[in-house]
Amino acid sequence: MSGKTEEIVSVERIGRVAVATLCRPPVNALDDKLLARLEVVLEQAASEDGVSVLHIRSEQKAFCAGADLALMHACFATPEGPDAMLEVVRRMQRLFARIEAAPLVTLAEIGGAAIGGGLELALACDLRVAAREAKLGLSEVRLGLLPGAGGTQRLTRLCGRGVASRLILGGEVIDGALAERLGVVQWAQPREQLAAWTGELAAQIASAPRAALAANKRCIAAAGDPARDGYGEELAGTRLLYDHPETRRRVSEFLSRKGS
Repeated sequence: MSGKTEEIVSVERIGRVAVATLCRPPVNALDDKLLARLEVVLEQAASEDGVSVLHIRSEQKAFCAGADLALMHACFATPEGPDAMLEVVRRMQRLFARIEAAPLVTLAEIGGAAIGGGLELALACDLRVAAREAKLGLSEVRLGLLPGAGGTQRLTRLCGRGVASRLILGGEVIDGALAERLGVVQWAQPREQLAAWTGELAAQIASAPRAALAANKRCIAAAGDPARDGYGEELAGTRLLYDHPETRRRVSEFLSRKGS
């Protein structure tokens, strides 16, 4: 994953951070090709031990404006269209679930509109930073649809039923500043500062050992799953980290400093 690849998702390695930049003009609309490229980028980042953070951003004015309009047109143009479109939504669900479960930290930098599937992509990430001026929403209800790539589930788990009902049932589009106040994103920054601020955040997170980040991420996920024993997973993860060479080195250095 070294260097930079000029594709609809370009990838640049900066230290322990893989920066994936969406670059499908004009609004990074999601289609089979873009989804396939994102799958490859995720697989490569997850398979490289030297990568701790996958930072997803955009070079377009929009972060991602959701499903491709040509796909939606085809969906309603033929009797077979709805089933074909459903397969695209199912593929989005699978990809977003893989992002959510990836053994590295995923970070969405939302510099422009994140609407529909675009916001669902961001919701699948562990962390989200938005420009205060960016527009975010799951407004599918206004078209007689629903955010079916995980939007109803992730937004409800993240912000609670009240906020999810407000945004989804009302088809409301909000700015990044309000998104931060409602908990849709963790941070909001002025647009002109967003890229630098998010890059520094990614580097700071990536300075922690990848094994520890992955273990903490698994335990956080367990807290929201009644079928999992989160406390048991904490113990199991802690025991594995005790034997990890990087953990042992860092703890030894810490104890040496405290003892001197």
